[in-house]
Amino acid sequence: MHEFLFWLIIAILAVDFLFEKYLDYLNTTKWSDTLPEEVKGIYDEEKYRKQQAYQRENHRFGMLTGSFSMVLTLGMFLFFGFALVDSWAWSLTSSAILAALVFFGILMFASDLIHLPFSVYAVFKIEEKYGFNKTTPKIFVLDKIKGWLVSGIIGGGLLALIVFIYQKTGTGFWFYAWVVVSVFSIFMAMFYSNLIVPLFNKQTPLEDGELRDAISDFSKKVGFKLDNIFVIDGSKRSTKANAYFTGLGSKKRIVLYDTLIKDMTTEEIVSVLAHEIGHNKKKHVVQGLIIGLLQTGIVLFILGLLINNPHLSRALGVEEPNFHIGLVAFGVLYTPISFFTGIFMNILSRRNEYQADRFAAENYSAEALASALKKLSVNNLSNLTPHKAYVFFHYSHPTLLQRLDHLKQYEK
Repeated sequence: MHEFLFWLIIAILAVDFLFEKYLDYLNTTKWSDTLPEEVKGIYDEEKYRKQQAYQRENHRFGMLTGSFSMVLTLGMFLFFGFALVDSWAWSLTSSAILAALVFFGILMFASDLIHLPFSVYAVFKIEEKYGFNKTTPKIFVLDKIKGWLVSGIIGGGLLALIVFIYQKTGTGFWFYAWVVVSVFSIFMAMFYSNLIVPLFNKQTPLEDGELRDAISDFSKKVGFKLDNIFVIDGSKRSTKANAYFTGLGSKKRIVLYDTLIKDMTTEEIVSVLAHEIGHNKKKHVVQGLIIGLLQTGIVLFILGLLINNPHLSRALGVEEPNFHIGLVAFGVLYTPISFFTGIFMNILSRRNEYQADRFAAENYSAEALASALKKLSVNNLSNLTPHKAYVFFHYSHPTLLQRLDHLKQYEK
């Protein structure tokens, strides 16, 4: 049985990789050396050529990094690398909790170091070449160190607690683990912007003036209490712009990238915020949280049924079952299920984006939102003509052209 599971894991990895590369190939069939009719008025000839070059370079780089990661992953399974790391972990401690922390710590840290040259190239070569990068070597290094510390403290702490629960409750651990993960997820949804973001970026309240007045007026108009409007210094890393809604209840806040304020008019910024407020008014934030918690419960339930199965560990070359080895095998075997749940979540997300666009159009301005979306796409060199299959499987948002077509019915 364990041999069957081993080859099933290899097959899942291979099929998933080949399917992703096929989707990437489909996108290349939409490349064009001339400005397509459907994007005229959004991209000019020069900007479109730059976007196509950016897309081609990222595609080639993605093929390289993806293939490298695939070879590395297959090597870990084919040559029982996970069993080797497992033996290292148990040679250092007899505690299942510490062994799990050492096991995943080695894997995560080694993987990050191995992929470090690719990260450096992506940031300081590709993003720099196309005028996006503002990250300095110092910021890059500090981000890496902070990321390791945050992952170690938060991720390691959560893993240790789950392994502890498993030790105390056995295969029925899934329910107690689900409660812990749910509480943690809700806590992070409320306080992420207060606790984690400041470690990497500075957030300052939006100054009094025309923009804040316009945002406040719109918020009052739609009955949305919003006192927390912050500006984040995204320009310290990239010229790309964004805005997002975060938090729950009294902790909810709107965060604007300083690059967004620099590139857009007051009307365009308010239209973007109207879209974000639309997500909240339509309960999309709560909906996403609830669905995420339900999915986590299902995953943990299935994990609880399989985690102690000796065939899982033997498939990875480990005779004695343990939590962390079982988790690795289960993670791959669960891929087909997560593939279909991912499709469902993307379909739901795209529907929610249309609803938020409609809210902004009906309560503020379809024209201003359309203008803002065009600017965001052009400034970020976004692909406006992705293949339909790629959109179906991967896009959480409708394409720009789909959103513009949707907004036309609300133009005044």
